[in-house]
This record gives sequence, C-alpha cells and structure tokens, in this order.
Amino acid sequence: MPFVRISLRKGKSADYLAALAGAIQRALVETFDVPENDRFQAIHQHDENELIFDSRYLAGPRSGDYVYISITIGRPRTAEMKAALYRRLVDLVSESPGLRPEDVMIVISTSAPEDWSFGNGIAQMTDPDWRLRAAGER
Repeated sequence: MPFVRISLRKGKSADYLAALAGAIQRALVETFDVPENDRFQAIHQHDENELIFDSRYLAGPRSGDYVYISITIGRPRTAEMKAALYRRLVDLVSESPGLRPEDVMIVISTSAPEDWSFGNGIAQMTDPDWRLRAAGER
C-alpha cells in the first residue's frame, strides 16, 4: 500500500512520466512485496525555481533532470529490502525513461495501519477482515 510522490521539473512528455511512474511501480512489486494493482502515485511538476536541490550533497553531480521520489509505506521493510528497492528502482529508471542514477533521490517513510483510509471514511487496514473484503471473499 505505498503512496508514491514523484517531484521533478516541468517539461517532460507524457511518455516520459508514464515510463518513470511505471518503473517505480515495477521496482516496488519486484523488491517490496507490493501487489501489481496496489498503485497510488502523484506526479508533481515544478518550475525551475520551485524544486530546489544541492547538486552535490551526498551524491551527484545532479542535473536539471533531478527527481525526488517520496514513498510512504505502511508495513515496515528491512534495511535489505530498502537497499534492494533503491538499486532496482535506479536500474529501471536508468533504462527507461533514461535517468542518470545521480539524479534520483528516494525517501521512504513508514506509517501505521490507522493512518490510511482508502475511501468511504474507513481505516480499512484496522479491520481484521479487510483483506477478505478486498479480495472479494466477503
């Protein structure tokens, strides 16, 4: 149940944005035990003066193609799973849409089940039968 926020500078094509979002989802499915259809993403495009970053802090050099990826998750993951996600995500976005690894920053935040409502004003994950209902079994 990750929610992904993708921030980058304006000007990329719809195909570029789709490739970026798709690569992120693929990395989550492959390394983070996320179901394929568990996809919630928001792309935020900024003017040059609205996305501010240091071109060399702890990595780099970063270019104007810098992308900030914020992933909010519910269930905690191990340090090994997080490292695998970082590596796989960068590999995939390097392939398509062609981002340089230096231009990709990823931050993972963890939340509790009661912090999520997927709709209807209900915290579905606090209900012990939510998985059955989600699968259509109840």
